[in-house]
Amino acid sequence: MTAPCEVAWFSALCDDDYEFLGVPDPKLKSSWDHCRDIVLAAESGGFDNILLPSGYMLGIDTTAFAAAIATLTRRIKLLMAARIGENWPPQLARQIATIDQIAGGRLAINIISSDLPGETLESAPRYARTVEAMHILRTLLNGQPIDHRGEFWRLALDPPRIAQGGTAPSFYFGGLSEAAREAAAEGADVYLMWPDTLPAVREIIADMRARAARRGRTLRFGYRVHVVVRETETEARAAASRLLSRLDDAEGAAIRARSLDSQSAGVRRQAELREAAGDEGYVEDNLWTGIGRARSGCGAAIVGDPDQVRAKIDAYRAEGIDAFILSGYPHAAEADLFARHVLPHLDHAPLAR
Repeated sequence: MTAPCEVAWFSALCDDDYEFLGVPDPKLKSSWDHCRDIVLAAESGGFDNILLPSGYMLGIDTTAFAAAIATLTRRIKLLMAARIGENWPPQLARQIATIDQIAGGRLAINIISSDLPGETLESAPRYARTVEAMHILRTLLNGQPIDHRGEFWRLALDPPRIAQGGTAPSFYFGGLSEAAREAAAEGADVYLMWPDTLPAVREIIADMRARAARRGRTLRFGYRVHVVVRETETEARAAASRLLSRLDDAEGAAIRARSLDSQSAGVRRQAELREAAGDEGYVEDNLWTGIGRARSGCGAAIVGDPDQVRAKIDAYRAEGIDAFILSGYPHAAEADLFARHVLPHLDHAPLAR
């Protein structure tokens, strides 16, 4: 029997909410009110978790938002993105421990192997720095003192008082490059992947399990994907096409180029999927790559009627996916559709730490 999967939604903290992709709408721009309403709708709809993304240039600050929304929610987990290049690990540990206390233990962390804004570090050392940061964070958040002599930080200190006796939140982490895979195998709890074909998902999971096993570790697996669900497949495909109906291709390319991860291995793979897709953008049954024409990163959507969407999710679960981070446009409206048509028919629950 397959264990329950975690089903999360997405709060658009980084100015990533549209009715028509590539056409900014002032009503959907990131703000406290708008992003708060998405989280509260996801909680009332029954989702297990919510990704709070982070971007230096766009939107609103994730850590401040997480602290505030923790006081307004009671059940849903908060998956707070933390950009390692922008943080000193001991201070980040104290912030995480504080927000986790506010949330009553409902916090998880999406580790992002980012640069310091305005600076660029090559991929291998950047991921090496992230591995160091995960080790420091986990040690301190487990309430243990640390004596660390690494390449990027040299620390000898006790954990912050608020973290003593605690248990570190789970670390979700994604990346497709060799350095990213090694970093995930070394320090992550949940390895996140972007949309891909079922054979590719199978290969990535097998590879990551082997890398973790060589270190005496195990990983759980997450899948970040958009969704378009309607009562019929025809309606779902029409809704997907409508999302792109006002997109200027030049503006779509500019949106992709502005992203800080626009040259990453994962983004290149999303481009490969678009190129391999048929004329209507479907690279395999019910997996539509059109989303990637107007955004970097996660660039495909599960599109179909409720049975088709559920079957696609079940197929990923059969390959070993433990958690899904879903989104759709506009985010609040699509969350409601998924919550009504699909979520009640999935065996789901939050992932334990």
